[in-house]
Amino acid sequence: MLSLHKDSFYSLFKQHEFYLSLLIALLILGLSVATEDFMTLGNIFDMTVSSAILGIMACGLFVVLIAGGIDISFPAIAAIGQYLMATFVLANGGNFAIAFAIAALTGIALGMVNAVLVYKLKAPAIIITIAMLNVYFGLLIYFSNGEWLYGFPDWFMDGVEVLRFTASDGYDYGLNLPMMTLLAVIALTSILMNKTRIGRQIYAMGGNSDAASRIGINGFGLNLFVYGYMGAMAGIAAVVQTQITQSVAPNSLMGFELTVLAAVVLGGTSMSGGKGTLLGVILGVVLLAVLKNGLTLLGVPSYWHTVVTGLIILISISMTALNEKQQAKQVA
Repeated sequence: MLSLHKDSFYSLFKQHEFYLSLLIALLILGLSVATEDFMTLGNIFDMTVSSAILGIMACGLFVVLIAGGIDISFPAIAAIGQYLMATFVLANGGNFAIAFAIAALTGIALGMVNAVLVYKLKAPAIIITIAMLNVYFGLLIYFSNGEWLYGFPDWFMDGVEVLRFTASDGYDYGLNLPMMTLLAVIALTSILMNKTRIGRQIYAMGGNSDAASRIGINGFGLNLFVYGYMGAMAGIAAVVQTQITQSVAPNSLMGFELTVLAAVVLGGTSMSGGKGTLLGVILGVVLLAVLKNGLTLLGVPSYWHTVVTGLIILISISMTALNEKQQAKQVA
């Protein structure tokens, strides 16, 4: 029995998620000491809301990476879904169910276009999706003339909020649309990847696509699914972003791909596919959110945020690659 506890204890120290959690705890402790504003309810609430978009998109990219692919085009997919949704709502009204459906279905369609190109052309997914990022964004700018959209109906601007309460600082807080959407997406992705057959097939395809095809897994169908899922998450995140900012700018989500990629890779998801956990992705999102918020509160210029994000991607990929090499040596 004692040996079993020791094995569990040592295995904990080998988990990527353990070190991420430790780093987050140290960051929170340091920022709490460095600035008195960090641990206030208002700051934590704002940080959670602002990171909801990152978390939703990270769930989508996690599924694609586990399958052995990669998608860089999702900011442009999100922007197209956002623009079509906003155009419809401004012209016809509606509700959030319609708004999410329009954006998500647009994302699924464009994501599946990526899947067809990646699977049929047999070219590196990163090259194809970078190309499609430019194609999608260029088409959006052409058809929209780069115009901003605003003046949404009251139901859209007010959003949805439950469990509302007034805190000691005099402000009202509650579980709002961005938070509820993030929780729903995390729950959906967790069920998909941990409880369903298709989730197991996605892990299998990412681990060894040749072996997966030999046992009858439909590679083309799975590619359509994972890139479509990424597109749906991009569309859903776009609606949330619109509700937060109360406006639509065609370029508002461009450049977001690096931050999302950083969160997923930081969470321990392998760039080569087949390895990673949703818990790690969530911790990666939390770490980036805390880091960005802390840098802002400390008055660090915004261009350093980009530098830090780039360094985080580099360090994360390096650590993941080293771990994979060590595991390969142990197996050999």
